[in-house]
Amino acid sequence: MQKILEEDIKNFALTFKLAERLIGKKFLVTGATGLIGSILVRCLLSLNKNIEITCPVRNKTKAKNILREETEKINLIECELGEFFINIPKGFDYIIHCASPTSGSYMMKHPVETYEFAFDSTKKILNYIKENSVKGMVYVSSLEYYGQILDDHIIMENTQGYIDMMNPRNSYPMGKRATEYLCTIYAQEYGVNVKIARLTQTFGAGISKDDNRVFAQFAKSVIGGNDIILHTTGESAKPYCYTTDCISAILYILLKGKNGEAYNVANPDTYISIRDMANLCLQFSPKNKIRIELHPEMGYAPTTKLHLSTDKLMNLGWSPNYNLTQMFERLIAWLK
Repeated sequence: MQKILEEDIKNFALTFKLAERLIGKKFLVTGATGLIGSILVRCLLSLNKNIEITCPVRNKTKAKNILREETEKINLIECELGEFFINIPKGFDYIIHCASPTSGSYMMKHPVETYEFAFDSTKKILNYIKENSVKGMVYVSSLEYYGQILDDHIIMENTQGYIDMMNPRNSYPMGKRATEYLCTIYAQEYGVNVKIARLTQTFGAGISKDDNRVFAQFAKSVIGGNDIILHTTGESAKPYCYTTDCISAILYILLKGKNGEAYNVANPDTYISIRDMANLCLQFSPKNKIRIELHPEMGYAPTTKLHLSTDKLMNLGWSPNYNLTQMFERLIAWLK
């Protein structure tokens, strides 16, 4: 299992073209026990550019279990994220803010905490940058920013769809919208060096065995030889992105993006509906079938079609390395 992730990290180090710009830089990475944060830490260390990394985490033991031997090469600080910014160390060159809830059921049960965490934690970081010399920050946002869009057309970064503000599940996209706006106005009014990476759903080697998102459910069904079960009608469509491709994109935005602006992060060639993705997964286990068992209590986002444009990101020089079939091949190998 670990071999797949090691191959991914090694390939990142071989193909990332901006490594020389990170020599000796000091990073603050929040959310280092999550998928994006943990892969980011590994990728930065793999560059062997004398990069110093500090990670505030709630549980140091959990962080060590996830990051393994990499914890010996970084500075882990056990604390609540809000407390960290009371006496935050000085001298960071770059900040990447990955910390965020990812569970739909959590968002349903804790809409206030979901919304407030996104806004409040980011405001503390922006105020830190405002008072200190920081070369750049990336706020890691989500394609859920766009809300519900049913027309299957290309979505640019200035597009906005409908969000039902009476639905507690929407504390997440509403929090992302509010926080992105906060980043933009801090950049405009105070000159804060912040950019926004608006991520599509990202997966690959490194996901938790307990991950219950749709791609993980499909991969586990393939591995177990079970039917693929849809908990929605499968009409929603979006592009996807492999983990290390996503990390590369975040760093391109950090180093080459324009302050106060958002960039869609996705592999445009992976745009697919949930139902068609289930059919794609059947190639790995052709004896299986697809069944629909609706479970609205699981907190899935409303049906939407998010055909994201990545022109803005690709104009920075970024390009993805993995297509959707390769992504599932590596995910399945990781989970086996």
